[in-house]
Order: sequence, then structure tokens, then C-alpha cells
Amino acid sequence: MSFLNIFGSRKTPEQMMREYKRTLDRTIRELERERTKLQQQEKKLVVDMKKMAKQNQMDAVRIMAKDLVRTRRYITKFYRMKAEMQAVSLRLQTMKSTQTMVNAMKGVTKAMISMNSKMNLPAMQRVMMEFEKQNEMMTMKEEIMNDTIDDVMNEEGDEEEETEEMISQVLDEIGLDFNQKIGAPDGAIGNPKEEVPEEDDLQARLDRLRKS
Repeated sequence: MSFLNIFGSRKTPEQMMREYKRTLDRTIRELERERTKLQQQEKKLVVDMKKMAKQNQMDAVRIMAKDLVRTRRYITKFYRMKAEMQAVSLRLQTMKSTQTMVNAMKGVTKAMISMNSKMNLPAMQRVMMEFEKQNEMMTMKEEIMNDTIDDVMNEEGDEEEETEEMISQVLDEIGLDFNQKIGAPDGAIGNPKEEVPEEDDLQARLDRLRKS
């Protein structure tokens, strides 16, 4: 078979493989048709031999018997040839599948090489370190804001306590009981607690992160 098509260009291995596969399949079908014809001929010979034997024509029976032996041998050969053609076709199909797999792996390999070449590990490490730094700074700022809000709320509570204490002092000066006038339970009035701000340590950590 020529490796050149009608335009004079060389055929690819895939095209040649498909042509060989079609040729083998066509040959197998032809062998199957011939074998079927021989089997029909075999059945006819058997019927004719029985007919001639009943008519006591032994010479004709002997000739038909030789023809039957040859026919059965040809049938066996056709079976063998078909099996060989099928084996070759299977090998071609296996080669085609293997080539397809190799082509796919080649494409995947190129893609992996391209991706690996674009990966900048030092840059990725710097990005992750910067992310960790900014994330920690944001966490500390959030803590400072929460502490500030808590301080404001505490200041409002202290102001309320001081107000109640001032009322109690005024009532004491005029000889009245504060608890009876206000209706507050015993022990409700207390001295405001002095709290030490905790944001100094967070601010120091935040300053260190900004300098790093």
C-alpha cells in the first residue's frame, strides 16, 4: 500500500493504521462469507452421498466423500485464517489505543511543564508571609477596637454609679435614706473599680509588626 495519498503528501501513522484496520475487517468478512458457503456445500454433499448410497452408486459416493474431506479441510483453514486476521486486527487496535494514550500523556506533560515553569515559589512564600502578617495585624486591631468599646461601656457604667453615689450623699446630708427613696437593693451601690488598660501590649505588638 502506498504511503502517499492522492495529493502526494505522506500519510500519518494514524491514517495508515485506520486503513490497515479497515482492510483486515473487510478480509475477515470475506473469509466468513466463503466459510459459510463451504458449510452449505458440505451439507449438500452429505445429503447427496446418502442419496447415492441408497441407489448403490458407490463410485459417486467415493468421489463425493473425497470432495467432502477437502471441503471440511478448507472450512478449518478459513477458521484458522479468520482467527489470525482477528489477532492482527486486535494488535493494531491495541497499538492505536497505546498511541492515543501516549499523545494524551504528551499533552498533559506539556501542560505540567508550563505550570511548573510559571510557579514562583519564593514569591508565593513572600505572599503567604505577608498575608500572615496582615492577618495578625488585623486581629490585633480588632482586639484593640473591642477593648476600646468595652472601656467606653465601662465608663458609662462608672458614670451611672457616680450619679447614684452623689444622690446618696445628698440624701445623707439632709437625713434621708437613699435606699428607701430610690428603691435600690442593699449593696447595689459600690465604689467604681479602677481598671488598667490592656491595649498597651497589643499596640506594642502592632508596632513591631509594622516595623517588620
